[in-house]
Amino acid sequence: MLTLAQVYGDNAMKKTAVYKGVKDFSEGRENVTDEERSGRPATSRTKENIAKVRQIVRENRRLTVRSIAKQVNIDRETVRKILTEDLDMKKVCAKMVPKELTEEQKQRRVFSYQTNNCVGTPCLFTGSSPQ
Repeated sequence: MLTLAQVYGDNAMKKTAVYKGVKDFSEGRENVTDEERSGRPATSRTKENIAKVRQIVRENRRLTVRSIAKQVNIDRETVRKILTEDLDMKKVCAKMVPKELTEEQKQRRVFSYQTNNCVGTPCLFTGSSPQ
């Protein structure tokens, strides 16, 4: 007989979650959907705020998360999530930059590497072939 972990691998429910589910259903719960939770709904990560943060970062990539949050009037953690998750950026040397290179940037790097390291052709600088 196979265990849940053998069948589902990393996607298998943990024992404690299974025990909690059994307890909840034995106490009268009838469905598996999440119930309403207390607390304030998330309202800061809107399309408008994402657009504002994008514009601010385009104008000056050296701004801190704190200063961006102050300008947009939202929480710092929300700004950080907008930058990293919505705008797909990361911090590099106190500057927010896209996580992935564009095709043009990739081609420029390959060309630069090939010309500077003399890959596959006689070296332009010395005239000798690569080792």
